[in-house]
Amino acid sequence: MTIFNLCRLAQPVVVTILLFGCGARARPAERNLTILHINDLHARFLPDEQGRGGFAYVASAIRKEKETAGATLTLNGGDLVQGTPVSSIFRGLPCYEVANHLGFDVGVLGNHEFDYGWRRAREFVKAAHYPVIAANVVNDKGELLSGRAYAIHKAGGLRVAVIGALTETLPRLTREDARGPWKAAPVVEAVRRYASKLRTQSDLIVVLGHLGHEEDERILRQAPDVSVVVSGHDHAGQKEVREIDGRLAVKVRSYGVELGRLSLTVDTEKKRIVQYQWRRVPIDTTRRYPADRKVEALVHKWESKVAAVVDRPIGVAARRFDRRETKALLERAMAEVSGADVAYMNPGGVRDGLPQGQLLARHVWNVMPFDNLIVYERVKGKQIPKEAAAGRQLDPEREYVFATNDFIADQWKDSGPRFSQQGALVRDALIEWIKKRGTLE
Repeated sequence: MTIFNLCRLAQPVVVTILLFGCGARARPAERNLTILHINDLHARFLPDEQGRGGFAYVASAIRKEKETAGATLTLNGGDLVQGTPVSSIFRGLPCYEVANHLGFDVGVLGNHEFDYGWRRAREFVKAAHYPVIAANVVNDKGELLSGRAYAIHKAGGLRVAVIGALTETLPRLTREDARGPWKAAPVVEAVRRYASKLRTQSDLIVVLGHLGHEEDERILRQAPDVSVVVSGHDHAGQKEVREIDGRLAVKVRSYGVELGRLSLTVDTEKKRIVQYQWRRVPIDTTRRYPADRKVEALVHKWESKVAAVVDRPIGVAARRFDRRETKALLERAMAEVSGADVAYMNPGGVRDGLPQGQLLARHVWNVMPFDNLIVYERVKGKQIPKEAAAGRQLDPEREYVFATNDFIADQWKDSGPRFSQQGALVRDALIEWIKKRGTLE
């Protein structure tokens, strides 16, 4: 009997079962995908004082989550380098050597990938065993620094297009000589252009960005072909999914203390998310994830190379100093070393606080991983930029010796004071300042 006759003669229950064979339209194909994501690892190879993070534990967490996730896509949201001595001393490359064992499928360039110069950033791209993408990091000819704007990943019957994007604020975050001929073109414009191209080649379009919250939201509002924005850059992450018209944006806290797990059900016909669940998975040494032994060995190899330089006592802290208080200590050290009346350290340049108890040089390297120099000049009070003058009683006509770091001086070069005097590294100034005091109260 033909399938046509069977459909005509069968009872209703049979007809229901055989609807597809009788030529009726099938239900939309739905596929499941789990996106695992992490951002702003900043070379934090080792767990912090609270036992959180550490590359060996990140590797284990990713592997364990994959075991229960089915089809997965694992993403790195940029700023893999810069933040600890091993990165500063070896100019970032060890971070990529170790990260090749964390299980990433795709990564994006962050602004700190430029800290050692754009040529070094290209070396990072070559060193990675996974695609490192950035659709909007271009030169005047339209060439891409990373060589790739996007990657297409196949998992669980889904074709997932991942477009890379770096924050447009790159000029405020990097030195001009480090960026060279490269710029961060408008984010939404670049994303929309590539999303339009990838619409027919994919079932789901994801933006992997190193972006501010406002840029995440603009993509959701202005690039309707994009279903998910996974990003980094804002170290605090977010507590809830940001959702606009069924499209999602997520990011987690920095330094490897959290892994994001976004579980999706995707309608491949409508190319829309029909269901999702997001959770932030804590990563620490006391929980379910033992250290990954291979990654642990690589971490030990690199950390042993810097231990003689940084694991030496410099003083004692009677209590913990948070970042705001550590910023004030840095400014006091800068003023003392340069003989300045006023010293200013940008809050973004202070990457950690100081722990209570024995202080090592390593702790200061973690606070100030950048090789920034103290610069200073004699200027009138009215010439000191408002962010540096805030909270101080300055006479506009009086002359002061004013100190800052060379990164900020570069940012001020078109509108602020010019600095002709150059001193020690900011990091070294704080180390010596703590040594002289012995104990920080």
